[in-house]
Amino acid sequence: MASVCFYFQVHQPSRLRRYSVFDNDRNYFDDYKNEQICRKVAHKCYLPANRLMLDLIRRFDGRFRIAYSITGAAMEQFERWMPEVMSTFHALNETGCVEFLSETYFHSLSFLYSRDEFAEQIRLHQKKIKNLFGQTPRVFRNTELVYNNDVAAFAREMGFDGICCEGADHVLGYRSPNYIYTAPGVKGLKLLTKNYRLSDDIAFRFGNRGWEEWPLTAPKFAQWVNQVNGNGFTVNLFMDYETLGEHQWEDTGIFEFLRHLPEEILRHPDNDFLTPSQVIDTHPAMGEMDVPHMISWADIERDLSAWLGNAMQSNALYELYRMENLVKETGDEEILRDWRMLQTSDHFYYMCTKWFSDGDVHKYFNPYDSPYDSYINFMNVLDNLRSRCRRVCEATVKG
Repeated sequence: MASVCFYFQVHQPSRLRRYSVFDNDRNYFDDYKNEQICRKVAHKCYLPANRLMLDLIRRFDGRFRIAYSITGAAMEQFERWMPEVMSTFHALNETGCVEFLSETYFHSLSFLYSRDEFAEQIRLHQKKIKNLFGQTPRVFRNTELVYNNDVAAFAREMGFDGICCEGADHVLGYRSPNYIYTAPGVKGLKLLTKNYRLSDDIAFRFGNRGWEEWPLTAPKFAQWVNQVNGNGFTVNLFMDYETLGEHQWEDTGIFEFLRHLPEEILRHPDNDFLTPSQVIDTHPAMGEMDVPHMISWADIERDLSAWLGNAMQSNALYELYRMENLVKETGDEEILRDWRMLQTSDHFYYMCTKWFSDGDVHKYFNPYDSPYDSYINFMNVLDNLRSRCRRVCEATVKG
């Protein structure tokens, strides 16, 4: 049996406005640009993709199933500027064929710096999902699939039954990503490893006319999935939702490909579509996957170099999390929220100086001319936030 497990990451960061060292405005975020991009991507991706997913679920009487991990940052933008996107997610939720996963609310790298903050953001996200969709997430996915054994242990302590991670070759070795695994010493938690080859065929290579497999058709892809039968349990297709219509434009045929894919996959009597929770409930673990060092789904390296590959990124992250106690001592909700919004991983990706080997999709809508501009702008904002914290704390002491 080959169970196809589609999981889509839905995220939009709150980009910073140009902020000089002489600026003293508390409004750090470029609402005009953020709204503009949110609306643009909604019309190219979120709305048509959600309508297509809803049509597929109805057409196949619930046999087509999918999962989403929507960041708190994205949900807030939809609620503010594109409520029709949230309406379509509600419609998908009502089908009973859609699962919502849990992650850090602000799409942060907090696990690397503060386990307390990490747990708080997960709880914030769980509360949001429960309030909006009535679901209590059973499966966790960390920001950008950042994962190691410690992440697995922490996720289990927080009550999760499953976790998504990258099926990196240097971790799996001879083993297949199409089986379920466990983490060393962690009972009750199953690992769903991304089949990055098949995922990336859709996410990165689909519209590449120089690719030897172009054009990728639904029958061809279904044939690749069928080859898993007898050699695995699940084909985990994990990708950014913006793949549909934004990274792969509509004229590439991406929507038509997806429209015909369920029919082609379900032609094989042993195939089905399952959500991540259904996968871990249906299939047994076939072994242990030991991941002592951090991995992610970013770039060819599958490591943290996209966010921690140079001194600027390391310094910005260190200074940001060094403020945690100061921020929380203020008791100021506005300051706390600004600090958390600055944790969004995109801010540090914009500072990346290495060659982008994944088709440059993460550079979409980068508001900066260079990584150095990004670093300087971020540090100017951080300096202002630190000054606000100190003023509040001093006023509290005097009061």
